[in-house]
Amino acid sequence: MNRLNLVAGLLVIAAAAPVLAQTSPTVGVIRSTTPTVQGGANGVALLRDSTDPTKSVIVASGKLGGLELYSLRGDRIAAVPGGEIDAVDAREDGARSLIVALDRQAGRLRLFSRDQVSGQVAAIDARPLLLGYSGEGVCLHRSPRDGALYAFAMGRDGQLDQWLLFQAADGKMDGRPVRRLSLSSEAKFCVADDASGALYVAQAAVGIWRYDADPEAEPVPTIVDINRLGKVAGEVEGLAIINGGKAADFLVAANPDQGDYNVYDRSADDRFVGSFRIEANGTAAIAKPSGLFGLRAPLDRDFSAGALLIADDRNGGGDTKLISWADVAAALKLPLGQDVVEATPSALALVRPTMETEPVDHDGDAADDPAIWVHPTDPAKSAIIATDKKGGMLVYDLSGKRLQYMADGKMNNVDLRGGFKLGGKAVTLVAASDRTHKAIALYIINPETRLLTSVADGVQATNLSDPYGLCMYRDRKGETFVFVSDPDGLVRQWKLIATPAGKVRAQPVRDIRFDTQTEGCVADDETGALYVAEEDVALWKLGADAKAGSNRKLIARIGENPALKDDLEGVGLYIQPKGKGYLVVSSQGNNSYAVFRREGDNAYVGSFAVTANGDNGVDGISETDGLEVTSTPLGFGLEAGAFVAQDGRNIAPPEHQNFKLVPWSAIAAKLKL
Repeated sequence: MNRLNLVAGLLVIAAAAPVLAQTSPTVGVIRSTTPTVQGGANGVALLRDSTDPTKSVIVASGKLGGLELYSLRGDRIAAVPGGEIDAVDAREDGARSLIVALDRQAGRLRLFSRDQVSGQVAAIDARPLLLGYSGEGVCLHRSPRDGALYAFAMGRDGQLDQWLLFQAADGKMDGRPVRRLSLSSEAKFCVADDASGALYVAQAAVGIWRYDADPEAEPVPTIVDINRLGKVAGEVEGLAIINGGKAADFLVAANPDQGDYNVYDRSADDRFVGSFRIEANGTAAIAKPSGLFGLRAPLDRDFSAGALLIADDRNGGGDTKLISWADVAAALKLPLGQDVVEATPSALALVRPTMETEPVDHDGDAADDPAIWVHPTDPAKSAIIATDKKGGMLVYDLSGKRLQYMADGKMNNVDLRGGFKLGGKAVTLVAASDRTHKAIALYIINPETRLLTSVADGVQATNLSDPYGLCMYRDRKGETFVFVSDPDGLVRQWKLIATPAGKVRAQPVRDIRFDTQTEGCVADDETGALYVAEEDVALWKLGADAKAGSNRKLIARIGENPALKDDLEGVGLYIQPKGKGYLVVSSQGNNSYAVFRREGDNAYVGSFAVTANGDNGVDGISETDGLEVTSTPLGFGLEAGAFVAQDGRNIAPPEHQNFKLVPWSAIAAKLKL
């Protein structure tokens, strides 16, 4: 987190402190479960029966007793062994409930299902999901973006690991870690909202943080409340969400050192709205809160507006207490809102990558832009040529294996064109923007070895402040050009000329000026169109011919098309016969890709996002700089071509950035192209 934002947040919290009421209103316990068999209660969840809510079941952690299940009346109805269960969470999944439990003794996540008709609970782990540490807490999240199910596991040393849970081939559930959000100290309680995608984490003796639960999101926390300077004192001992929709969406935090429970308005940026106590005859009704679960949905007559469940880890036998949310809302004068708020389905088409390249050698923002070279006789031997803007040029085969690395300088963008006449034969010419030498780097690729060789006639200086974006163009006369942009809005066009010595030089032929920075661009050799992405503004269409001038046509403007969020970055062209096809643009600000028609007025077609592939362990793509597409068949599984993009956050496992591939057929199917 930015230090200024942190300080500002602390000051806001501290400034708000005087408005706290001195005495919190009280509510009473409606029901309690039978105490756990072996004593202790560290977590609780509710398995709501959507067909008959009165038959909903409470599932609680019973420590060495495993999982314990109770009716809404509080009677124990079953026990399921599972090691030393210290935390539990659950989600509805059609006719069954999915349960995740933290087995602290074995240092693993355990997965169970409960059939709502038979009531049978069964372990559904495809294999042991080992954490590598004993674990302190767990919570589940179902993504509103793609419906994927995630588990967040927490450890004593500040581990906060996000696991993708997915169905294995045998019908059981498997999991893969996809992200680690490290904290400075122990965290034990978390809760995620499936409707909004927010994740809340209680860090021991520090406070409450909010993250974006999307594994591809920026891992930057926001302060909700903080110990001593805010409304919490000591350690938070449980978090729950009661979502009744807009203006009735609340976070509840157990604050035992104060003897109360804090409530925050999630519709107002988690603003503190008050606290309440749970008492009976003037004394605390809960000895030691150790986990909460909230639900804003009717259960029975006593819980018509949902319930707050509290694990009471008292000495001599823990249990679960049930509080009416209607009672809490009345005590704090909060709106009840609506029952069972569902997540709004994502408007994005969702596809999964089938391949990823080996990571680049440099850390941070290093990988940038790919180009796809198609082998002239065997498409399966095609290659991905890419840039490491901290070091040089890369060549990968279609399995993602690195074939070559050339440490030639800070190469930013890359493009290629075939049919260039050099030394008496046609070659594929590769151009890259060289920020180290402020030049155009020029190569040819050997079809047999798939390796690059420099053919630049010395340093081809651009005289730009910083050569940035780059794309190539081959006109109908067979002449080849390259466009290079700088951060000041200048796009310069060069003609590439072969020398008698078998080298290539660049001759400037045109300047095009934009108001702000551009990078992504692509030229259509058949139609003579040049598309340029002005990063914070719009996508533009111009003439690619050197005599076309600077007149441009607006294709899409940020702010006018809700699918676009700055920066607009990479641009690629999927070419089909008779002038048809698609233009693909990286909408970096929302981790998606906008698709426009190649023909006519370049009408917007739709957008897609690339999410994690649990089957092969390839994570999704986010914060993309450069991309490329091809309609040329590339072999089995890629008969309709491919989409390749830079992954700005290579999170599973956490490694340097790389490039990922998606079959175009998957994109076409999802967008009905």
